[in-house]
Amino acid sequence: MRVCLVASSRYPVREPFAGGLESLTHHLARLLAARGHDVTLFAAGCDPHLPVRHLRPDPFVPTPTSMRDVNAPSLEWMTEHHAYLDLMLGLARDGAEQFDVVHNHSLHHLPVAMAGAVPVPVLTTLHTPPLPWIESAAAVAPGASSWTAVSRATAEAWAGTLTATPVLNGVDVDAWRPGPGGGPVVWTGRLVPEKAPHLAVDAARAAGREIVLAGPVQDAAYVAEELAPRLGADARLLGHLDHASLARLLARASVALVTPVWEEPYGLVAAEAMACGTPVAAFDRGALREVVVPGTGALAPADDVAALAEAIEVAARCDRGEVRAHAERSLSAERMVREYEAVYAGLVPQEHAA
Repeated sequence: MRVCLVASSRYPVREPFAGGLESLTHHLARLLAARGHDVTLFAAGCDPHLPVRHLRPDPFVPTPTSMRDVNAPSLEWMTEHHAYLDLMLGLARDGAEQFDVVHNHSLHHLPVAMAGAVPVPVLTTLHTPPLPWIESAAAVAPGASSWTAVSRATAEAWAGTLTATPVLNGVDVDAWRPGPGGGPVVWTGRLVPEKAPHLAVDAARAAGREIVLAGPVQDAAYVAEELAPRLGADARLLGHLDHASLARLLARASVALVTPVWEEPYGLVAAEAMACGTPVAAFDRGALREVVVPGTGALAPADDVAALAEAIEVAARCDRGEVRAHAERSLSAERMVREYEAVYAGLVPQEHAA
């Protein structure tokens, strides 16, 4: 099939990834192409090694006069608006000549609101709990888009607005290789309040364990106020690492900590750790119970740091071989891509799918 993947007009789909959405889109593009599909990727930037055609967002610079208007939005808002408006108008004009299906992974409202104008099926994957601008777009364009969600928990969170088929995220189990463990506790992810790495430091310290953290700073004020004061000899921040460096770090870790203080849509960092054979101790929020099953780690009540410290010790006793085996069975990107292919096949007429 000819597949157009729509990602972020702000963040590139290349390492080091800004977040799980970009990582997932990279895996999906690479594996779809490897399975013989013709893939086009709309994103701010693209890994040059991906075997895809890259659609770059159309540049737009509003005039200084227009931006001086008292009601003018931010330049960032205008840039995103123009990028997705240009994309969707182009797909409405000649999308049928280029593609069999459009698979939207963006968090912008226009791919949903304008899906009905596109002459091929549009599938939108929900990567977050409900967002008001997506709810609005779905309300004004009912039935225009089909829906999947990255977990059952995310599908259930959107159930009052729309019906989504769960297709759980997956990780490249060939890239995230098992290791011996025995090292410090590790926390990875975006350094933002909703991921709460400061609580990971508190829990590791309560358990008497060293912790190493890695990830991009996306909220500098939060890091300065909550995380930096907690760092020390037993709690180190390594910065934003590429996947190879993260895989080596996780393969040596004794336990991976996941500490969301929001309803985690999936928990890609947990799956990455488990592919390395590293068990997970996590707050029981959102979809994490779909990823961290008995024998692969331990869940603690949401926001309970003392219980999370106890969960670290429980997780550390898990068999690393069993953790890796679960990742291979249930958390692989290959499994995810096969499920998306099945969704595409249900949307695309057979003469095009062939």
